[in-house]
Amino acid sequence: MHYINHISIDHKKMLGKPCIKGTRVTVEQILRKLSDGMDIKELIISLPSLTPADIRAAMAYSADMIKMEESLAS
Repeated sequence: MHYINHISIDHKKMLGKPCIKGTRVTVEQILRKLSDGMDIKELIISLPSLTPADIRAAMAYSADMIKMEESLAS
C-alpha cells in the first residue's frame, strides 16, 4: 500500500498529526475507531469523506511508523 497518496502532515492542520489528505480526519481517529470495534463500512458511514483505500493507507502508515521505531527492550 502506497499511503503517500492518502496521508498528509501539515503543521498548520490538526497540530501536525498525520491526516487523510483533503480532510481533518487523523490517522489516530481512524485507528481508535477501528480498535473500538468499528468495521470499515461503519467507519465510512461515520466519516463519509473516507474511502476504503484511505483506511488501508492509515493502517499501512501506522505499521510503517511502528516498524521504524527503535526497540526499547534491552
